[in-house]
Amino acid sequence: MQPGYAAVLCVLAMLGLEAAAPGECELSRLLQDKLQYEMRLQYMKHNFPIDYTVQVQYEEVLRPSNITRLRNGTVSEAALRYLWFHVSSQAVLRIREVLPEKHPSWKYTQELGQLFDALGKEYSKYRQTDVEAVVADLVKLVHSAGAESRRKAVRPKALLDNCLKVMRMLYGAPCRWEST
Repeated sequence: MQPGYAAVLCVLAMLGLEAAAPGECELSRLLQDKLQYEMRLQYMKHNFPIDYTVQVQYEEVLRPSNITRLRNGTVSEAALRYLWFHVSSQAVLRIREVLPEKHPSWKYTQELGQLFDALGKEYSKYRQTDVEAVVADLVKLVHSAGAESRRKAVRPKALLDNCLKVMRMLYGAPCRWEST
C-alpha cells in the first residue's frame, strides 16, 4: 500500500464515502467519456423520432434525488454504486431492445453495453446479501420482468442523463474526478 493511501481510506470511511475499487474508477471514467453531452444528444435524441419514449419499470429510473433519499436512509456508498450499476445497465438494455441492428445508435449502445459488462465483472464479487435490504429489493425489482410492475414512458436520452448524473454523484469523490 502506498504511503498516505491508508490515511485517505480512513478519512473516506469517516465521511461515509467508501472507496471505489481502481477498476470501478477507470471503467466509470470511460463511461463518463462515452456519456458526453454531445454523444447523448446525437445518439439518444437526434437519432430517434421526436418525443420517442421507451417503456421501463418505475424502478428503472434512478435520479439523483433517489440517491440523496437513500443516503439519508444510511445506505452505504458501495450499495448505492451496486444499485446504480444494475439500474443503468438495465436502462442501456431497454434502449437496445428497441433498436434494429442497422440503427445509427446501435454501435453506441453496444459500446455502452460492453463497458457495463466490464463493470459487471467488478461487481461480480458482490452478492445481494452483502448490500442493504432496500437496495437488494430494488435490484430484484429491476431484474424482474413481471407484468404486474408499474411501467413508465421515458426518453432514451433522459435515461442516460440520469445514469451520468448519478454516476458523478457516486464516483466523483471516491475516484477523485476533477469537476466536469
